[in-house]
Amino acid sequence: MQTAERSSGHDPSEQVIYNRCLFAYKAASERVSGDIIELGSGEGYGIQLLAPLAKKYLAVDKFDTDISGNENVEFRKQLLPSMSGIADNSFDFAVTFQVIEHIQDDKAFISEIHRVLKPGGVLMLSTPNRLMSLTRNPWHIREYTATELAGIVGKIFKKVEVKGVFGSPVVMQYHEQNKASVQRITKFDVLKLQYRLPRQLLQVPYDIMNRLNRRKLLKGNSEIVNKVSLSDFFLKDSTEDCFDLFVVATK
Repeated sequence: MQTAERSSGHDPSEQVIYNRCLFAYKAASERVSGDIIELGSGEGYGIQLLAPLAKKYLAVDKFDTDISGNENVEFRKQLLPSMSGIADNSFDFAVTFQVIEHIQDDKAFISEIHRVLKPGGVLMLSTPNRLMSLTRNPWHIREYTATELAGIVGKIFKKVEVKGVFGSPVVMQYHEQNKASVQRITKFDVLKLQYRLPRQLLQVPYDIMNRLNRRKLLKGNSEIVNKVSLSDFFLKDSTEDCFDLFVVATK
């Protein structure tokens, strides 16, 4: 099922979130080489950035991923966190962006990534910073702070660094407009049902409202939205106000 969790570069209203998601691949592209595994490859738009840098590229997702045009890319349809059938010590790099928040057993997920990486192999992982979330996202099983995420990954990997994904002034302007719009919607939730109801009941309403909100923001702030590009995002040491956490961990 296609949800608002899977951003598309084809929808102008998703310009900001799409570039924010794509930025993780750009950051990874400055480091990766050799044999690469991607966990949660989604629509496959990140593959176009990373596959040319790889000797071998394995994309894994529970839904089909478009890998056309990439001769060195193999796709495996598999439900994470299981990576059964993938040999120990097989990959130089593992990338997984905006995925761990959807995984029930996050510790098993990190352990499996550690298993399939070669000694000295590197994991690069991104996930939303819980402290910057505007509302509960029912598609996410959980979200993390930098300290929480470093604690989980650090129990399995020998070296962990947590960076943050930040936005330019124009991105922050969009964020403030989005924040105000979300607050206008959530003020009617006086009983705080978004936090009390089972998340599965909220997924479809959230998805509809999320898409409508993005399109409303585009209509009212088209100059801001259309300005945002990949170059409006950058990586530095994580703080409470980064949009996403970006982990680099070494086996």
